[in-house]
Amino acid sequence: MNWKLAARAEKMNPSVIREILKVTERPGIISLAGGLPSPKTFPVSAFADACAEVLHKDGQAALQYAASEGYGPLREAVAQMLPWPVDPAQVLITTGSQQGLDLIAKVLLDPGSPVLVETPTYLGALQAFSPMEPEVVSVASDDEGVVVDDLRAKAKDARFIYLLPNFQNPTGRTMTEARRAAVSAAAAQAGLPIIEDNPYGDLWFEEAPALPLTARNPEGCIYLGSFSKVLAPGLRLGFLVAPKTIYPKLLQAKQAADLHSPSFNQRMVAEVMKDGFLARHVPTIRALYKRQRDAMLAALEREMQGLGVTFNKPAGGMFLWLRLPEGMDAVALLPRAVERGVAFVPGAPFYAGTADSRTMRLSFVTASVEEIDTAIRALADAVREQLAHNAVTQVQRQLAGSAA
Repeated sequence: MNWKLAARAEKMNPSVIREILKVTERPGIISLAGGLPSPKTFPVSAFADACAEVLHKDGQAALQYAASEGYGPLREAVAQMLPWPVDPAQVLITTGSQQGLDLIAKVLLDPGSPVLVETPTYLGALQAFSPMEPEVVSVASDDEGVVVDDLRAKAKDARFIYLLPNFQNPTGRTMTEARRAAVSAAAAQAGLPIIEDNPYGDLWFEEAPALPLTARNPEGCIYLGSFSKVLAPGLRLGFLVAPKTIYPKLLQAKQAADLHSPSFNQRMVAEVMKDGFLARHVPTIRALYKRQRDAMLAALEREMQGLGVTFNKPAGGMFLWLRLPEGMDAVALLPRAVERGVAFVPGAPFYAGTADSRTMRLSFVTASVEEIDTAIRALADAVREQLAHNAVTQVQRQLAGSAA
């Protein structure tokens, strides 16, 4: 048979992260690679009770087809938990927040449409946008988020800018209040819609992040949220909040994609969330992740001393961003690290433009404190070995040049 691929299919690529995760299945590998929540945080007993209650109280409806918009009580709960006035009619329940990105791409992007992203940005967003064949434009970014002057310079004709203001994936950085105000004002002035992705916003360690961008200009933003990081990713439930002008088209795209997200799962989440469960449960996740972040920072300070490695201190979330010394490449380092029993994600795939090959993302949430210590020690040994190899290679090149 002569299967002919659509042009958009040619644009699809496998997730680099998921390919690396296959390596971590080998025995003895400590993975700092995946963006997986810790299974220790999954409220199994709460879901067991909710499952029994939903089947007892509403079993037939829970197992039936349902409205594409989502389960009414869950949409109401989402609207109530957001820190600005939201009509439940603006809430669309999605099959994970990743589906929200896919729906937005289908509704807002044409081939060649400019779309702005941070530097670096979430790889899953690049994958969701890519089949629509847009022109993805990387906006200069620093430790506080996108640089406003560069945003203004690139805003003309862009369909939207995609931002993760809280504990960003991959860098773990958080946009400051001042930067949020400036970005919101600049986007509004340019008539540039904002897609605000906030899967990690509840996972703060010392203090809650500033008010969402969407709260400052609800009519100019689409807001994405997820239950994966605060309850369980296997449920595949997320949500988006959209202005009423754009909501109907997103709903139509949702209907075409999967009719509706699993109605049983939606009812279970609504059941678990009632009576303030999240307010009691999420602090336990924060406490666990903070301990593991602190362990990773301490290990990096100890093991990377004198190696020229730099790294940040995320104020929440799941990730830390590390930069290798000059002359090193994280992709080239990965096999050496795996040989020593540790895996990470090189930073290059997260860049829409020119990549910084010296960067890598480390996740601190699934490994224990003891495993983190072991993994960072192994990673430091791999860095030392690579530095020594680079030094020998440089000397050999110099000798070869002299001989010539």
